[in-house]
Amino acid sequence: MDAAPLIARLLARRSLPRSDPGVSRLLVDAGLRGEVEARLAACGLRLLDHPYAAHVAIGVDRAAESAVFETEKDWQASNIGLSRDVVALLVLLWALIILPKRERQISRDSLESQGQSDLFGAASRPVDRDSAAVSGVVAESALLEDYGKLLGGKARVRQFMLPTLSRLGFIERRQGMIHEGPLLDLALDYAELAPRILQGALGDLLRQRAGGAD
Repeated sequence: MDAAPLIARLLARRSLPRSDPGVSRLLVDAGLRGEVEARLAACGLRLLDHPYAAHVAIGVDRAAESAVFETEKDWQASNIGLSRDVVALLVLLWALIILPKRERQISRDSLESQGQSDLFGAASRPVDRDSAAVSGVVAESALLEDYGKLLGGKARVRQFMLPTLSRLGFIERRQGMIHEGPLLDLALDYAELAPRILQGALGDLLRQRAGGAD
């Protein structure tokens, strides 16, 4: 597969798993990756690929962000029409799901192995990108109880905000639980956002809620 069909599939499907044959080749073929990145850059786009993420996607290039997001009156929260409260929920779910997931990935831990002895040592294990193994879930009932009022009301969160994020591929809702969607680990810049959350007001709020649950 050459660059054009792969880019077209990424644009059409919004994300592709790393296990996809075209993506697998992209990640090991320097020539193909260089061509894909060059074509995307020519259009003001960039490849979204994080070594810990299970999917790859396409996003707006840093140099083109002003042209896309800046308006005469304000700086848009996104280029997909998300309101500020929906973006706030997205950031919150990213903090609740991706931050703990990344900690487990970095320590080579899994949900099943927590609390168990490791015969071979965590550092020797490969990075686990399987969401079922390392990505936790959030109960909708707990989310609504803890943060519903802060986000504009439980009804709005349940009936509009969560369905919006689910439709766009950021989350998956199954049997009252919120799971990581293919775009959640790619939509936000971990290196930039994680320190702000952990050291800021949202980090204090998350720690307060966690303490209250004990």
